[in-house]
Amino acid sequence: MNYLETIVFPFFKSIQLTDVIDVTVVAFIIYNVMKFIRQTRAVQLLKGIGILLVVMYVSDWLQLNVINFILINTMQVGVTALLIVFQPELRRGLEHMGRSKLGALFSFEEPRKLSDMIDEVCIAVSNCSKTKTGALIVFERKMRLNDVLTGGTLVNADISSEMLENIFVPNTPLHDGAVIIRNEHIYMASAVLPLSSNKNLSSEFGTRHRAALGISEAADCVVLVVSEETGKISVMINGNMIRNLSIASLSKLLNKALHPEANEKNSPSKFFKGRVRQ
Repeated sequence: MNYLETIVFPFFKSIQLTDVIDVTVVAFIIYNVMKFIRQTRAVQLLKGIGILLVVMYVSDWLQLNVINFILINTMQVGVTALLIVFQPELRRGLEHMGRSKLGALFSFEEPRKLSDMIDEVCIAVSNCSKTKTGALIVFERKMRLNDVLTGGTLVNADISSEMLENIFVPNTPLHDGAVIIRNEHIYMASAVLPLSSNKNLSSEFGTRHRAALGISEAADCVVLVVSEETGKISVMINGNMIRNLSIASLSKLLNKALHPEANEKNSPSKFFKGRVRQ
């Protein structure tokens, strides 16, 4: 009872509402950081850092002076090294925060009306598929793609099926590359995309499909491909590819993937369920 009266009760009496809020927010942040890290390659790097810390303390305890000296001096530049090593993960984490509901509060863009744009795109893709005209279309979502694109020609034109089909006509100045769609407009044409680093990708896929997968792995976007060999339609999201889409399925998927109010029930990942991924 003396213990409870002298230590436990005063401790709980000293706790204020702000303390509870403070601890809850910190716990929420730590939980989400750990959850995000588990989905990236950073978890393996963190394990390696943990091993180095253990070795450093063990070497100090065993008085292994040379090893301890090397590890201590290495850790002194560890913060800068971590920022460099984890740069892709940090960037994706900040982008994820910007795409959250909280980030939407700071958005000054008017809600996009997608139905007309998707209809025009589907008409163009249908015609390209019938004539086996290769096409590569990237739909921006929350993340801007300027820093991952190379080259390209600014267009800033309204979307129409005729415009898209004309861009991809073979042997025209803008046909070789990707069309970037931003906010219901054709922002850029003939853009060069980063190729996928997936070494397990089948050899049947050419540069167009590899570029589509590459940009979907590097950024938050939806990528549409029409094969010039077969005329088949594919869509890439988050490094996943779904092939042999019909125009009806394509329209359904684009509406789910691009709609700003898309929720978990209608998320694009649900569309991949039960289908062949590459």
